[in-house]
Amino acid sequence: MMGMALAALDGTVVSTAVPQIVGDLGGFSVFSWLFSGYLLAVTVTLPVYGKLSDTFGRKPVLIAGIVLFLVGSLLCATAWSMASLIAFRVVQGLGGGALQGTVQTIAADLYPLKERPRIQAKLSTVWATSSVAGPALGGLLAGYADWRWIFLVNLPVGVVALWLVVTYLREPGRTASASPASPASPAARTGTALRHRVDWAGALAVFATGALLLTALVQGGVAWPWLSAPSFAFLGGSAVLAAVTVVIERRAAEPIIPGWVWRRRTIAAVNLALGALGLLMVAPTVFLPTYAQSVLGLGPIAAGFVLSAMTLSWPVSAALSNRVYNRVGFRQTAVIGIFLALLILLAFPLLPFPGQPWQPALIMLLLGGALGLFQLPLIIGVQATVGWSERGTATASILFCRQVGQSVGAAVFGAVANSVLASRLADPPSPGLPRDLDSVSTALENPAALTAEAAEYLRRAVDAAVDRVYLGAAVAAALALLVLLVLAPKRFPVIAEKDAD
Repeated sequence: MMGMALAALDGTVVSTAVPQIVGDLGGFSVFSWLFSGYLLAVTVTLPVYGKLSDTFGRKPVLIAGIVLFLVGSLLCATAWSMASLIAFRVVQGLGGGALQGTVQTIAADLYPLKERPRIQAKLSTVWATSSVAGPALGGLLAGYADWRWIFLVNLPVGVVALWLVVTYLREPGRTASASPASPASPAARTGTALRHRVDWAGALAVFATGALLLTALVQGGVAWPWLSAPSFAFLGGSAVLAAVTVVIERRAAEPIIPGWVWRRRTIAAVNLALGALGLLMVAPTVFLPTYAQSVLGLGPIAAGFVLSAMTLSWPVSAALSNRVYNRVGFRQTAVIGIFLALLILLAFPLLPFPGQPWQPALIMLLLGGALGLFQLPLIIGVQATVGWSERGTATASILFCRQVGQSVGAAVFGAVANSVLASRLADPPSPGLPRDLDSVSTALENPAALTAEAAEYLRRAVDAAVDRVYLGAAVAAALALLVLLVLAPKRFPVIAEKDAD
């Protein structure tokens, strides 16, 4: 949990310190890469760390991830320019990728199936606590100390986590086999140790493909127009590299992304379903704070509490999900959860304008409960269908798809919101009004510069844009529901505990 806290706190604690960082280092035009660079590094390394943990064990990968994250944190605290800070954030992300995937896998290794919901719910509380405490901690450090302390506070937490892992983590006994077919190999029959060959070419290809794709999604519509040469270059390059990656992985003895990840119905269906989850999560995490501040007129802290309602119900629902899936199965529990989420997302556009803060908070409270029933049974269900030697790869593939879905969602829903605003502001009541979401939010933070009529018009425009985003999130939920009903088996092929480890 302490190792997970490093990754969980990082994004939220940095966000509130951005004005101080930009004021000290400059680089306002590229500060978004403080987040994009970190996200890119985490996402593209997840499959690599998953395979390495299956090959060499979870403990060395987790230790390496913590060390790399702490080195990146120390470097960030010494940054002398925005470019150096972004580069060091990427180093942090390289460690964060190991933390996110490996901790989830270790939880499945150490605890039997009936205890995993309780343990995973505790891990979820780390993210919930971080989402509430992170912005406040970042604001306090930036306002009363120095922004560099938001990175230095990682060091004591990380050192304690590292000591606990090195001292107390004992991995369950495992064989040298790298796949279920390995016992039939000559090495297994003779009892000789199997020497693993790391697919470094595949790792590099996966990293490059993901880097180009995520850069296109993150920067498209922001740094350059979608229909422009840079967008076509990055998207086309990622497509070419994806084809190269497939060729490399088919020829590799121990590929980073083995073909069975997509050939098995259970894992493929869960990957697609959680990719849709990443897509729909953009609505509450990215657009709800803007809605709360621009439409409801709340301050940043109050807006954060509206969002935090979801993080309160999610762990509770996840912890209790085993009482449902033990009776009706993993798939059916997830179907119930995503169906409820679909209805809740459709209810958001029905909220009155401007409404009361408790109304979206109630929506988020219900949404967290529904998504707790959806996500955790799928993760635990997949982990229960594979043995030790495949669990890291399977878990990493799930997290990778969810992260990619979130990047796609940010790009797609950002374009949707700006399109709605552009149409609503095509004939504004006052000249000179902004026409994109960021500019509108900034204008509403300075209401003295607007007439009452113009401010009201802008609030209604933001309300319409966020409503449309939530409808898009409902479509993503419907796609996840369809994937589960059509692709996922009714009963997950769970491996007996004694065979799984």
